[in-house]
Amino acid sequence: MRVLANKKIKLLFENILICILTFAIIIVLLAGFKVKNAVIYIVICFVFMSAIIIALCYRYFKEQDKIMESAISQITEYISGNKDIMIECNEEGEFYRLFHEVNSLVDILNAHAENEKNAKKFLKNTISNMSHQLKTPLAALNIYIGLIQDEAKELPTIQEFSQLSEHELDRIEILVQNLLKITKLDAGTIVLEKSLENVSELAKSVKKHFLFRAKQEGKEICLSGSEEITFLCDRNWIIEAISNLVKNALDHTKKGDSIRMEWRMFASIIQISIKDNGSGIHPEDLYHIFKRFYRSRYSKDTQGLGLGLSLTKAIVEEHNGTIEVDSTLGVETSFIMNFPTKL
Repeated sequence: MRVLANKKIKLLFENILICILTFAIIIVLLAGFKVKNAVIYIVICFVFMSAIIIALCYRYFKEQDKIMESAISQITEYISGNKDIMIECNEEGEFYRLFHEVNSLVDILNAHAENEKNAKKFLKNTISNMSHQLKTPLAALNIYIGLIQDEAKELPTIQEFSQLSEHELDRIEILVQNLLKITKLDAGTIVLEKSLENVSELAKSVKKHFLFRAKQEGKEICLSGSEEITFLCDRNWIIEAISNLVKNALDHTKKGDSIRMEWRMFASIIQISIKDNGSGIHPEDLYHIFKRFYRSRYSKDTQGLGLGLSLTKAIVEEHNGTIEVDSTLGVETSFIMNFPTKL
């Protein structure tokens, strides 16, 4: 029987059997020698034997409970992030077979995690190398287009096409940079350099970056929030996240529209929102808006690459925050980022 493969179970059964045999022998002796008041002695022996059996069972199940609690503790520790746990399973028995399978499962999960980590690192390095390789020809093409524009000042058609080429090159460069940033976040190779930053200063920095474009397009960027609010973050990455939302708002608004950056502090969160009164987002797209390379069939005229919002979401989540969107088609759109005050 498999159940008797465990030495402790086997020992328990042996001890119980010895108790029963001892009791049986005592009964036979008492009956054989016709001892006076034999029934009383039999009852006493029975009680004594039962107490011994109960004590043996209690000790055994107490040990089993201790072993199980230790195994649960190890599993909980693994779930919490310790990948080096190992449940002791040096004995025979069903429990130890189960523990052995759990250890095998841990090894498999660790191997998969390591493979995934290596794959992400390889992807990150590959895209990084590709982006560096692309920078040189892109820079050269920009120089060539600049020369063509200088030489073709009196040729409107060439000027027009050279400007279009320059615009497309800029889009390629943005795509390459965003791909590189996303793969770095995915691979977990970025260590956030957090410091206490003033939210108002971050918003002003973003506004300054887009102010020239906003004026050219006849749009207004408004700021609203306390100048005293600060929170722990990586300045560069948070500016990247906010900038992507402001750029998205500029892409989907018309002349005379406005983009509002607002921030507030609550008991446990700091909320930063980017709102605009532009074209809005179609209800069909709201569920997919943060997916990579997602392009709405309702916004084919826009020049987005489908990476900005995905990158923003990844950055916010790296800061243990959340991002949500609320939009009314043709009326307004709000992107709301919530960050915990204690990271």
